[in-house]
Amino acid sequence: MEAFLQALVAGLLVGALYGLMCVGLAIIFGIMRVINFAQGDFMMLGMYVTYYLFVLVGMQGAMGTVGPYIAIVLAAPIMFAVGWLVHYFLISRVTGKRTATLDGGGHYAQLILTLGIALVLQNGAMMIFGPQLQSVRTPLSSSAWEIGPLWGDAVSIFINKGRGVATLISVVVILLLAALIQRTRLGKALRAAADNPVASTYMGIDVNSAYRIAFALGTCVTAVAGGLLSTNYPFHPFTGLEFVIIMYAGVVLGGIGSILGAFWGGMIIGLVQQLSSLVLPTQLQNAAIFVFFLLIVTLRPQGLFGRVSERT
Repeated sequence: MEAFLQALVAGLLVGALYGLMCVGLAIIFGIMRVINFAQGDFMMLGMYVTYYLFVLVGMQGAMGTVGPYIAIVLAAPIMFAVGWLVHYFLISRVTGKRTATLDGGGHYAQLILTLGIALVLQNGAMMIFGPQLQSVRTPLSSSAWEIGPLWGDAVSIFINKGRGVATLISVVVILLLAALIQRTRLGKALRAAADNPVASTYMGIDVNSAYRIAFALGTCVTAVAGGLLSTNYPFHPFTGLEFVIIMYAGVVLGGIGSILGAFWGGMIIGLVQQLSSLVLPTQLQNAAIFVFFLLIVTLRPQGLFGRVSERT
């Protein structure tokens, strides 16, 4: 029982971070219909930006506990600007109105372009930052809260403080994003551009601008998830490769087009990954994730929270 409860809590903590990663990708994938192979590498770049802000600004001293989270807040607008510039100079060439004249609606060019961006980010990070493992060290990462003893003195549950704080921040970010998408004029413009770009243009919405904001916002959200992850997980220039498939699995599992669905998809992946460790070796955790993924997609192709619709 104690092992099960501990794995369940670990799954919830890890799943919240996975969910935030998936939401960043869902904003891009759901609104722009762009398969972005570079999403994991933008997360990696967010980790390095957070790390160097934490070190260079000197927040590792007296502010060692809250310093990493201040660095994450400072890194967020930087990564938003990176996403905005990448879309302006590169992604916009193969999305929006320009795709009308491209073979396959621009998807072939999008695949090659985002793969190229991923390779540039990986190898550029290797040249600039080196291959050494880095992490944003905080006292919270090496301490835990104890819940219990429960059922007499038999069961105690430990929650890593760093992961607990990261989970709370992830939930707050998700709620703010949901409010932005559902209740603001910008959110309505993004949803309109996703549902029907042509009709949105006739209604006076700048679809290319909406796509640019969506790409920058998705990059920023995934980078924030990377910054939170860096407080508990050592990273290197190829860390993005370890998570980009999990991001896509979470988005498809939750349902393409659903922001909250992507979060729950990531949450489920975290739970399956941690609970499978009770019966499977660590090396087979990802195999368990994709067995579960294939089962759900076979039974419900639109995902857990997606909907079936016809596009004209």
